[in-house]
Formats: sequence, structure tokens, C-alpha cells
Amino acid sequence: MSKKRRIWIISELYYPEMTSTGYFVTVIAEGLAPVYDVSALCGQPSYWARGVRALGRETHNGVNVQRCWATTLDKNKLLSKIINLITISSSIFWMSLFRIRQGDIVIAVTNPPLLPYLTAIACRLKGARFALLVHDVYPEIFTRLGILKAQSVPVRLMDRASRWLYSESNRIIVIGRDMRNLIIDKLASRHDRVVIATNWGDTEAIFPQPRSESRLLDTLKLSEHFVAQFCGNIGRTHGIEDLVNAAEALASDSSFHFLLMGWGAKKRWAIDQKQARRLENLTILDPLPREELCDGLNACDIAIISFSSGMSGISVPSRMYNVLAAGRPLLAVCDFDSELAAVVREEEIGWVIPPGRPDLIVEALHEAKADPDRLRVMGERARKAAETKYTSSHIIEVYKSLLEGLEAE
Repeated sequence: MSKKRRIWIISELYYPEMTSTGYFVTVIAEGLAPVYDVSALCGQPSYWARGVRALGRETHNGVNVQRCWATTLDKNKLLSKIINLITISSSIFWMSLFRIRQGDIVIAVTNPPLLPYLTAIACRLKGARFALLVHDVYPEIFTRLGILKAQSVPVRLMDRASRWLYSESNRIIVIGRDMRNLIIDKLASRHDRVVIATNWGDTEAIFPQPRSESRLLDTLKLSEHFVAQFCGNIGRTHGIEDLVNAAEALASDSSFHFLLMGWGAKKRWAIDQKQARRLENLTILDPLPREELCDGLNACDIAIISFSSGMSGISVPSRMYNVLAAGRPLLAVCDFDSELAAVVREEEIGWVIPPGRPDLIVEALHEAKADPDRLRVMGERARKAAETKYTSSHIIEVYKSLLEGLEAE
């Protein structure tokens, strides 16, 4: 038998850290393990599984896992977070110099920001093939959020660095068509290197359930309301302002209720606004445990995913695929050229509303509430899309094809 090609997964987050990035890279690695000799270089749990001390080296579901040392300072303090990112990136880089061999294929994630650059250097030194998995696009995320000015020196330096990183990559893996277009604009040649491999929904753990059986709706006493739900990260890129403004516009109609579940930089703002505006039709909860996510995603009539304007190409919501798996129609508040908008339109599973128009959110919710049969059909289409296009097995096949191409070069 021929020896299996060795594949390296380089990521700060990996099992048992099952945040979005940790979950996706773990499933990718384990999905490739039957075909390839797969190893992962990662850190100790530092986010949701913070405090768990995993083995420094172990084989888990066919993947050889090497966890590297790093500082574990308070990530909510900027200086501490920067120190953590520098130490984990440097530690993984040092280990990669000893472990990676010529002919290996390395897949590295774009966060933390320093890590893919060090990985690219290691691959150049060791003669390995390098594939970049893009979850974050720099510096665009900073300029579109208004954190940095487009013509500032830091932005120009980051842009030059990102173009170098893309040029060093044998493959660039993106999670949406809008992201692919953005990155292609930065490439001088070989646009075929940019490959789309979307995220996916957990169609086994998350599935449609009758609304009447929702434990969460029963607990919250919302069974008789028309519920619009936002579930997941409430971060700086998300247009939570539109959702709160829509809730205020519907405050006098007791048949509508907004359910906001998650975490993130804008959650405190949403809580403060709920109190200041006395929004009794808005309930804000902490994120649900993973084992309760199926019931939670089914606890609504329609799901809402909202972004601020200008997020096309830099933020593709992984939560979208679990909403599809739950068989719920979608109200997408986003740029029209975004991956989210494209999926909603092509699968005919909901409404696309431009950011900054809470009045159109209200209009769409009235339309949805008035036509339950249409909502039911949209939900059925959503589940079908999840099963036929957005499962881990479908995406693993994309990765296998990508790796076969790298092996042949």
C-alpha cells in the first residue's frame, strides 16, 4: 500500500474547543483522516472550553493532535489578548519547523492574524504546500467597521501583507462567493487558486421540530406569539440596531415578539436599549448549550440574520446553515451581493432586506405572519438545501478534491 500523504491543520482552536472555528476545523480534519495522515497543531482551549486542560499530544478520531504552549491571560483585556495571540502563533510556528516535512500539505486558518503568515514562512522553508482557509479578511474588516481609515498607514501595510500571504498560498479556501470575489480582486494571477468550501449545518443534531413542541417557547410563554429570532454572535459586524428598531416599531402589537440569543460586543447595547425603550416584546438570553440548540433554533416562526452595511465579502454567517437545518425561513438583513443574500434568493427561503431599513423588516414580518403556508414551504426548502448542499460530508468532498489537485501539482 502507498503511504498516505500527510496533511497538517494549523489552528489556534481545535477540539475540545468547539467554538465555530474550532468546530469546523475539527470536523474537516476528522473527515479527511480516513484518506490522509492528518495531524493538527493547535493551542489549549481558550474560549468556551477555557479551563479545560487537554492532553499535550493525543490521537482523537484518527487525527494526531499536538497542542502547543501559550499564555492564557484574560482575553477580554486588549494587551493580554495580544500577548496570547503572539505566544500561540510563535509556539505553533516553532513546532511546525520541527514537524512539517517536504511534500506535506498544510491548511492554516486566518485567525489569529499572525499565525497564517508564520505558517506560510514555515511552508516555504520546509518545502510544503500551503492552503489558506480564510475566515477573516484583513484589512477590510477594520475599514468597513470604521475602526481604521482606508488610506491610513496601518491599513496600507496590512493590505500589502495580505496580498503577500495570498501570493504565497497554493490554494485559498473561502467560505462564500462574495469573499471569493473580494480576494480575487487582490490577486495578480491564478484566480483558479481560490476555492469555495462553505461551512455547513449539523443536520443530524439539528432538525425541524413542530413549533408546538418547543420547550423554550413554552418556558418563555411565547407559544401564542409570532416569534422572530436572532441566534448567535452579536458582534460588531451585526446590524443589531435594525432588529431593536423593528422591535420598537412593533411594540404596540402584542402578537409579535423578538427573541435574541447569543453573546458578543453589541449584546450589552441591546440590553440597555431594551430597558431604555421599555421593549416588552424583546427577550434577550445567553447562548444556549449545544445540546439545547436544536430546540432553541426551532423556537421561532422566522429566523433573522442581520449585518451592518458593507459586510459583503468579509463575513459569512455560519449560523445560516444551522437555521437551514432547523427548517426555518430566513429574514436576511444584509448587502444584496453577499453570500447570505444569494442563498436566501436561490433557495427561495425568505426575505432579503438592506441594512438600515427596519421599516422593511416590519413589513416583511407582517407579510410572513399573514401567510403561514408560505412560511411552511420556505422551511421545507431550507431543510432540503441543508441536506443536499450544506452538510459536512458534502464539504469534505470539496476538500478532498482540493487536496487531490495540490498532490497532482
